[in-house]
Amino acid sequence: MNVAICKSGNVVVSKPNIELSHRRCKKFNIDSNQVFSKKIIDDIELQKRFAANRNLILTAAPYMDQLINFVKGFNFFVLLTDGEGCILNALGDEKILEEAFSLKMIPGAFMNEENIGTNAMSVVIKSKLPVQISGDDHFINAYHKWTCSAAPIKDSKGKLIGVLNLTGYIKFVHSHTLGMVIAASNAIEEMLKVEEYNKIENMNYKHIKNIFNSSPVAIITSDINGKIKICNKKAQNMFGIRGSKLDTNNMKDIIENWNDIKTPIYLGESTLKETIMVALRNKIQYQVTTSSIYNCDDDNNIEIVYVFEKAKKVNRKNNGQAYYTFDKIMGQDDNFTKVINYAKKISDSKSTILIMGESGTGKEVFAQSIHNYSSRVDGPFVALNCGAIPKQLIESELFGYEEGAFTGAKKGGNLGKFELADGGTMMLDEIGEMPLDMQTKLLRVVQEGVITRIGSSKSIPVDVRIIAVTNRDLKKEVECGRFRKDLYYRLNVLPLYLPPLRERKKDIPLLIQYFVKNISQKLNKKEPVILGEYLKKMINYNWPGNIRELENLVELIVNTGSIPAGYFTEENCDNEVLVDISDDYLKLDYVEKEHVIKVLKKFNGNITHSAAALGIRRNTLYSKIKKYKIEI
Repeated sequence: MNVAICKSGNVVVSKPNIELSHRRCKKFNIDSNQVFSKKIIDDIELQKRFAANRNLILTAAPYMDQLINFVKGFNFFVLLTDGEGCILNALGDEKILEEAFSLKMIPGAFMNEENIGTNAMSVVIKSKLPVQISGDDHFINAYHKWTCSAAPIKDSKGKLIGVLNLTGYIKFVHSHTLGMVIAASNAIEEMLKVEEYNKIENMNYKHIKNIFNSSPVAIITSDINGKIKICNKKAQNMFGIRGSKLDTNNMKDIIENWNDIKTPIYLGESTLKETIMVALRNKIQYQVTTSSIYNCDDDNNIEIVYVFEKAKKVNRKNNGQAYYTFDKIMGQDDNFTKVINYAKKISDSKSTILIMGESGTGKEVFAQSIHNYSSRVDGPFVALNCGAIPKQLIESELFGYEEGAFTGAKKGGNLGKFELADGGTMMLDEIGEMPLDMQTKLLRVVQEGVITRIGSSKSIPVDVRIIAVTNRDLKKEVECGRFRKDLYYRLNVLPLYLPPLRERKKDIPLLIQYFVKNISQKLNKKEPVILGEYLKKMINYNWPGNIRELENLVELIVNTGSIPAGYFTEENCDNEVLVDISDDYLKLDYVEKEHVIKVLKKFNGNITHSAAALGIRRNTLYSKIKKYKIEI
């Protein structure tokens, strides 16, 4: 007999088509004398199920304990399965639980119709309704002595995510037993909904808080009398920090003409935009946008929201931005990883960094990564190519100029790169190309931390960390008299040498795989297969253009499907390769396997962290571990 209880509380007794279920069992080749489920997963797969259903297991556990306590001493056991019928947890009186375990009703066993025939859990999975199955309604003989009461557990969208089942000997079971199971499953569902709601609320709060604090503009709110209520981190930095609060608690101390904002708010003008003077700390021009928020319960309770932006930001159109981070730098060569670790170590230093290396080795990538790894990450990253600016303009580019400083000078003057980089990082690319007279002026900035605009005698202090970049041998340039010796030693405080690609041949297959995949996706083309003989030539090749040349060649291969004839010759290739090129090594799978092993080691075998670092899902990482037979 099958008992179903509706949400209204009414008990509905109906006879399900057990015969139809039994016919399906025969089609599934279920033997009535069968004892064990056809599907019992191993421990590794079970651990995955536990992880995927962790919240369900933890939420259901106390309710399973309660059920067993209600029927303690009458030989009952309770099972929790997932939505597919896989047992996740089992509790009960020792005697009957031991009997169930002897039938392998254990975590990892599937109780669906296809694997163990007709039972309460399999019927719930089919119907999504609570049921009670007793005696020979079960398909297999081993269950005929039991009555099973089961109820579905659904998520907030109505999807079946689990089944709760209470089993006992027929003589001890009553129709009310199903009622207890339904009550427990309903309680689990409600608790899951509450947890989901709290999780979403918590995520929304963190999301809003992160947006609020990561905003590039300063935001403050106050009441109508100017008393400050909340402010974001940008506002704290802009107007002065004392602990986590502003130096003042009233907007009158920040805005000189605060009454000019208050009055329009009273008149119902919800938005006002103007350039104002700020009184706190220094008098600086800011652009402020104000808007009012009215409390629904009290029309007189008005809150004002202020959004501040520095007025001079409009002049920062040439300001750069650092996009690269160390986790985007690819390489597994031992010496190259040492370079990366050294770069990380010096990232937060205030000392000047000199990055040296051949063209195409990724010097700017390292400069941006150093900036993003430092405490200056929220400050500007400004880059200037000293070799690309005409000699006549480089001084005005670096230091700016006052209005009327020369014919054609812009009205109001112009900020130089150093002022734009204040509080951040200045990258001077191709520093070896800087004219000697400018080297003298740059030396003053490095030594004293001040600049002087063209047409002005006023010294302006700047807080800028300098990263100089060059592909020249500056020591030889000094010997030849083309570079100032004192400036060289000032710049070469923290030297960083990037090895050419020919010195890190182990990384070439990894880089090829990365460029093939990314460029193919970018161009919407099929990924080409690079044969072993060509991969061997590419590893042997000297790569005078380094990574940039490799990327360009891969793009050519993606577009044309071939490598130009004569590209690799004996003259531009090494006779010996510094890495072992076995047949396995020539396969891109080898590179992927090595990289996965490296990442797993870095995170001490933590699957979640490793998958996140690789940019793939946990299931994908598990597949790769199985594919490459990697031991964790």
